[in-house]
Amino acid sequence: MTLLDDFFWRAIIAGLGVAVLAGPLGCFVVWRRMSYLGDTMAHSALLGIALGFFLNIDLMIGVFAVALVVALILFFFQRQKMLTNDAVLGTLSHASLAMGVLIISLMAWIRIDLMGYLFGDILAVSLIDLYWIYGGGILILVILLMLWRPLLAITFDSELAQAEGISVLVVQLLFMLLIAAVIALSMKIIGILLVTSLLIIPVSAARSFSNTPEQMALGGALIGISSVILGLFTSLYFDTPSGPSIVIAAVLFFFAVQILPFKQFKY
Repeated sequence: MTLLDDFFWRAIIAGLGVAVLAGPLGCFVVWRRMSYLGDTMAHSALLGIALGFFLNIDLMIGVFAVALVVALILFFFQRQKMLTNDAVLGTLSHASLAMGVLIISLMAWIRIDLMGYLFGDILAVSLIDLYWIYGGGILILVILLMLWRPLLAITFDSELAQAEGISVLVVQLLFMLLIAAVIALSMKIIGILLVTSLLIIPVSAARSFSNTPEQMALGGALIGISSVILGLFTSLYFDTPSGPSIVIAAVLFFFAVQILPFKQFKY
C-alpha cells in the first residue's frame, strides 16, 4: 500500500500543500487587516458547495465561482464607495451563508455531510483533491510571487504605490481571487468556517520572530505545516474533528511563541 492509498496520509499531504499556500498569503491578510474578508470568502464557500451539488459540477469550481462573484461585488462597492467595507462584507457573508444552507435544505434528494464541509473531514480527501491542491497551489504561488512587490507596496502605502504606476485596484482584485482559490482548495482539510484561521494564526505567530516580510511568510508556512501535522495526528489518536484539531494546534504554537523572548516584529 502506498501513502496515497491511505486516507490519513492523503490528508497529511493535502494539509501540507494548503499550509504552504496559507503562509505567504496570510501575511497580507494580517498586514492589511482583512480577516473579515477571509471570513466572508469562507462563508460564501457554503453557497458554492450547494450550487456545486445542485448543478452537478466539481465542488471546488462551484466554490471558486461564488467566491469570484463575491470578490467582484465587493470590488464594485469599494470603487463606488457607497457603503463601508464592514457593511458590505457583513451583508455578503451572512447572505451567502444563509443562501447556502437554504439551498442545501431544499435538496432532499442529496445526502450532504454538512459538518464535514464546515469543520473539515480527513476522510473526504481524495487523489483528485490532491491534484487540485498541488496543481492549483503551484499556480497560486506563481501569481503571488509575481504580485509580491506590488502587494507589499500597496499594503504599506497605496497612494505612493499608485503614484509609482502600480494598478492598485487590479492588484487588490487579484489578491481577493487568490484568497478565494485557497479557500476552495482547503475546505476539506480545515473546513470552510475555520479556514481563515490557517491564514491568520500561523503568520501572527511568525510575526514575533521575523525581521523581513519574507521571513514572516516562511515562518507562517512552517508553523502552518507543524499545525497540520500535530492537528491531524491528534485527530487520528484521540478521534477528534480534524479541522478544529489543526486550529487548536496553531493556537498552541501562537501562545508558545508569545511566551518566548522573541523580538517583536512591527509592520
